[in-house]
Amino acid sequence: MDKVRVEARHIELSYGATKVLHDVSLTVEPGEFFALLGPSGSGKSTLLRLIAGFNQHQSGELLIAGRDVTGVPPWKRNVGMVFQNYALWPHMTVMQNVSFGLEERRLPRDEVRRRAEAALELVGLSGYGARRPGQLSGGQQQRVALARTLAIEPQVLLLDEPLSNLDAKLRVQMRRELIRLHRRLGITTLFVTHDQEEAMTICDRIAVLDQGVIQQIGTPVELFDRPANRFVAGFVGTVNLFEGTLERDGGGARLRSPALGDVPVPQDLATDIAGTVEIAFRPHAVSFEPGGATNSLAVDGVIEAGEFLGEFMRYEVRVGSALVVADQPHRRGGALLGRGEKVRLTVPSREIRVIVGP
Repeated sequence: MDKVRVEARHIELSYGATKVLHDVSLTVEPGEFFALLGPSGSGKSTLLRLIAGFNQHQSGELLIAGRDVTGVPPWKRNVGMVFQNYALWPHMTVMQNVSFGLEERRLPRDEVRRRAEAALELVGLSGYGARRPGQLSGGQQQRVALARTLAIEPQVLLLDEPLSNLDAKLRVQMRRELIRLHRRLGITTLFVTHDQEEAMTICDRIAVLDQGVIQQIGTPVELFDRPANRFVAGFVGTVNLFEGTLERDGGGARLRSPALGDVPVPQDLATDIAGTVEIAFRPHAVSFEPGGATNSLAVDGVIEAGEFLGEFMRYEVRVGSALVVADQPHRRGGALLGRGEKVRLTVPSREIRVIVGP
């Protein structure tokens, strides 16, 4: 299958007076596995359907393989889409479902059968052709829908929350299957999800959307470690966020926070930023230490609650008027802290990010 680039340039889309996509620009590189991540109503599925040709934008350009497909109907775009509900015909066999798109293209019967069988083999369903969708598990139905799309050999594969109807264990299994297929085929793929774990484990890069606006585009590590704003920091993983005023303090700085109080900010965070900001750090970056190095943020707190999550213990720690979430690794036989115990929270400066803006 050819590897092609998908480009959106300043896309604007409205339904009546309601603007759904605001000046959306992104580039999906040839052969890339790219995620559109965001909450319900963020515009991610609208953008995917626009690429498929089911929606039309009012301004901007949409290019597939360098060709502007604005106004081109879906069946002439050579893209394939797997829907959230799979959209299989229950009265047809698996083979008939997979063959449908090929037959619509008026291909020779032998060619239809060859490509349908190859697609079913690709997704691990050889020998299932005579069954009907109602005789299959949810995971198998998802594979049939994927095989039907791959059989037409699209230039771009679009996946609209294809794992959302599966149970937790099967979702993990299907994530691995999608990665395996993508590595084998190398097809340019866009994957829509509201689940940040799915996006981070599957995709090369992610565009985070909120209210029709792209908030940040980057690799999973970039989004997690260097969120561009408060929304990305809070949506991609769990985060502690505290507002305050950053003030110069000799060679360093201090954060005067209504929640945390007067907190010294480590030397290497004393940049040119000043004024109202938020500091962000992840729960796993917090350790309970009696001291606290000079290049760390250190505050005293009291355990409010604890939640055992197997690999780690998640504590809520009262610091001033704020609650800090702290994840501590669990070791077999290790003592668990109880409500009311006093702790010293330490966060290395390299784990802290200063966020300016919304």
